[in-house]
Amino acid sequence: MPTLYETLRADIVTAMKARDTAKATALRTMDAAIQRSSMDLAKPIDDALSLAALRKAVKNLTDARTEFEKGGRADLVAANTAEIAILEKYLPAGLDAAKLDALITEVIAATGATSKKEMGKVIGALKQRPEAGLIDFGAASKLIQAKLP
Repeated sequence: MPTLYETLRADIVTAMKARDTAKATALRTMDAAIQRSSMDLAKPIDDALSLAALRKAVKNLTDARTEFEKGGRADLVAANTAEIAILEKYLPAGLDAAKLDALITEVIAATGATSKKEMGKVIGALKQRPEAGLIDFGAASKLIQAKLP
């Protein structure tokens, strides 16, 4: 089974052959980001590194889209939305709201957190879980704040 990075590289070739410039450009940019990340960390390219780079790119694009919406730049909003859609195909599906809620409740009980001051302990415990790669920590943070007094 090919790695995430190998799949991305194969899709770059496919997009180039199909003359899909938008997709090819988005995937090439992601390829460069993964390679840059690999060099910066002095680590070989693996799925964890690729996923981290993908998540970072999607987050940056989402933040940029928000700013473009505030500025009234519909053309850039559309371009960012299309690029996010292309890159999200490579991300694993996250936990649904019910599973995330149950997981947070379980971790709060396990850590014994009783106030918002102990939120860091709960997030730290969540990051140690095997499901950590599937958790949207922005949404998790809001849920934890709502559950802790």
